[in-house]
Amino acid sequence: MRNAFHEDLDTISDQLVEMTRLAGSAMARATTALLDADIQLAESVIDADKELDRLREDLDALSIDLLARQQPVATDLRMVVTSMRMSADLERMGDLARHVAKVARLRYPESAVPADIRATILQMGQVAERIVAKCGQVIAAKDVEDAKTLERDDDAMDELHRTLFSHLIDGTWKHGTEAAVDMTLVGRYYERFADHAVSVAHRVVYLVTGEWDVAEDHEDQEDRAPGAR
Repeated sequence: MRNAFHEDLDTISDQLVEMTRLAGSAMARATTALLDADIQLAESVIDADKELDRLREDLDALSIDLLARQQPVATDLRMVVTSMRMSADLERMGDLARHVAKVARLRYPESAVPADIRATILQMGQVAERIVAKCGQVIAAKDVEDAKTLERDDDAMDELHRTLFSHLIDGTWKHGTEAAVDMTLVGRYYERFADHAVSVAHRVVYLVTGEWDVAEDHEDQEDRAPGAR
């Protein structure tokens, strides 16, 4: 019975890693769709979000079943409960990639990204890919030290977000209100994507150590803000 229980825990961990892979792929493709005005790629990201939603539902159902049948304690209990919270973060990351793809679709056949900020958006996409890949490694290895390094990647994303926002308000913006709104939303989507990855990393630290740093908690901010499409 206990062997089956721990196999189920391994399944939960594997599903979380798969969710990071899907979220990373979604954001990478959404970034390309946004920059290249690729409508087919944008549609594929929007449609594929259903798979992340399904994985979260399956993981949560398994977790609830384990709580009911096995009544785990100590680290096992933390694993089950924390995994449900991590799956919520990862599902939201998929939602954010979908929001980016929807901006690309909305402005097709034009690119939604003005030429003078393409480099910043490209870098935000690259940081997002890097941070979610590391997030998957942290989940798989339960590596506390690696988990803590995700803060540096989040700092890089925050700096890019500030750079983007500064460009929008510095008085030289010449692309109109519509583009400014698009880029404000897109910048927020990338920033929140990274925040959720850091939240997952914090949960891994809690899972391993049993200690939670409230000051570092990035969770439960509103992702589906007004204007999210």
